[in-house]
Amino acid sequence: MAAARAWAPSWCRIYHQNHLAGVVVVVLHEMSQLHFYRFYLQFKHLRKVFRHRFTLAPSANFPVSLYGEAANQKPQNTPQGLTSTSSECITKSSDLQCDPIIRRYGEKKQGLTSYTLTLKEQKENDYPIEGSPGCKGYISTECHQQRTDSSPLFGLDCEMVPISVCGLTKQSGTQLLPAVPKFSGITKKMLLPVKTRLSDIQTRLKKMLPHDAVLVGHSLNSDLQALEMIHPSVIDTSLLFARNEGRRFKLKFLAKAVLGKEIQCEQKLGHDPTEDARAALELAQFFIEQGPTKVAELNLEMLLTAEKLAEVSQNKAALQPQGCGFQEQLNEPPPLSKPCTIVLYLFEPCVLFSLQILQRALEDVPLSKFSIIQFSLGPEYLASHLHAGLYEKVRSKLTDMLTIYAGPFEENFCVKSVKKEFERCGPIQSLTVVTETFQPYVCIQYAVLEAAQLAVESLNGAEVAGCCIKVQRPVTAAMLDCNVLIKELELDIENEGVIYVAGLKKSLTETDLQEEFSQLKDLETLFLPKDLQSGKHRNCCFLKFQKTQSAVDALEAINGWTMKGSELRSRNALAPGHLWRWIWQMNQSNGKQGKHIFYEKMEQLSDCEQDVRKKVKKLDHHIKKLYRSLQNNTLCVVLFPGVNRTNNSEEAS
Repeated sequence: MAAARAWAPSWCRIYHQNHLAGVVVVVLHEMSQLHFYRFYLQFKHLRKVFRHRFTLAPSANFPVSLYGEAANQKPQNTPQGLTSTSSECITKSSDLQCDPIIRRYGEKKQGLTSYTLTLKEQKENDYPIEGSPGCKGYISTECHQQRTDSSPLFGLDCEMVPISVCGLTKQSGTQLLPAVPKFSGITKKMLLPVKTRLSDIQTRLKKMLPHDAVLVGHSLNSDLQALEMIHPSVIDTSLLFARNEGRRFKLKFLAKAVLGKEIQCEQKLGHDPTEDARAALELAQFFIEQGPTKVAELNLEMLLTAEKLAEVSQNKAALQPQGCGFQEQLNEPPPLSKPCTIVLYLFEPCVLFSLQILQRALEDVPLSKFSIIQFSLGPEYLASHLHAGLYEKVRSKLTDMLTIYAGPFEENFCVKSVKKEFERCGPIQSLTVVTETFQPYVCIQYAVLEAAQLAVESLNGAEVAGCCIKVQRPVTAAMLDCNVLIKELELDIENEGVIYVAGLKKSLTETDLQEEFSQLKDLETLFLPKDLQSGKHRNCCFLKFQKTQSAVDALEAINGWTMKGSELRSRNALAPGHLWRWIWQMNQSNGKQGKHIFYEKMEQLSDCEQDVRKKVKKLDHHIKKLYRSLQNNTLCVVLFPGVNRTNNSEEAS
């Protein structure tokens, strides 16, 4: 298809198309993420093989973003019974409303002063603050003049070696520092001729910076700490390009994804502080000039996922967002030494899905290269009251899995000490004392599934508050298969190489944890969940390792590990990242809809649910057979398009 006829869809880009044997789109008609998690055990093959799961945000524009339909292009020869996607429906999308960048800054462009960190934000992110106990002896830049949107920007980066190797770049692009050797990885021999000392760099910086200067850097707090300097006005690009749950993008990734520049290349001996300073500066300038909406439209999370796909793909045929999906016909693949099937697992877009879009693709791409396969459970299993019933069952089961009962305790036991003991397993949402029993018990609801499971495993039969207690989950019909579900979640392909660590002190910062865990082999990512209201981290984190065995070794090492006087507890991760993102979305949606659940229909749901399980299991078997029949190097997309809310406006999403 000619590029002039289509936009680039937002969700993927196909590189090395000549490696691609074909594209297969499997549409699970009228099925949503709710069906996947309700029948998680039945989708055995689907969750084992299709490892990349994404949610496309709700959008009236979803078909456009999927297929790349041009805004001024009206579809021709619309098949009877299929919805037309005219230019009227191509309006401004609400996709970006949930983007963390939009939530933080809004949609409109703002001046640079809107993106400088407040004093509170600097404190929360361990910036050197004047008068702080940890900043004794630090030198102030003495740049106290009022900032305006015309204040000059200076990019700063400092490599951590015995003598500061500092890069400073002015907004104009002029390189002001360094005056010492350029790259990290410096040896003692390289430093022998260098006479520059930290005090010299501090003095030079103070002289160079105008009194209204704004410093820009990536995790700039570390650079200022290394320089032992305090500066009141900063833009931190690791926080500027905001992500959910306190995570941060790496500078190298942002430079490539936003600026199209390769930095920190392997061919170099180490990081070039001037290069890093310039990259951070250009990123801040891009953000200020383009505005939050343009940045959010880059879809950086998808780009990062695509980059990881590219890293693991043996033939480097990878998917990347912000590009063309079906713009060109797929060419014959050359002979490959190793078979490789590229798979992507797409989740519910939560809108009315128009099959016309895929039909158009089928017409434009040769039949031998592009196939659409549709499955459906049947209308009798997709009625609105059944969907709402499933929603309530999933919500209820997840709540029960996060809940434990512990006891018995003595009368007048210390609730505070009990809470403290159970908090060592993870963040607690609520704790209530049960007094209906002969002796008191406590009911604890955790914030993460791993915490509840850790409490059951480590505290059942333990002595707490002077009593030998029993710890268990609620005993209900829905929880009879809980242990089976826990085991399958632990084996979920998204959890490979991921472990959960609890018992962290609140005073520990992300920098502290990075330093403490740096000795663990093959550590790839540290994820520190934060409270959305306070911004403070919970007393737990997740560690992802490049190799599964490294995660096993780390698990053994961490259990019993004492960090700043607190004993850590650890276990394998249970809930895949996508599951918790979906739970958050489900809770948000439930809050908007209220508690309008079709309780009177629950009995009818139970009558047909066994049939649904059988059908889903059979469906999973069909997908297994389909997958095995695919040629090597086939892109396979499984789509849960969601429920048609045009006709069933009361359905839960």
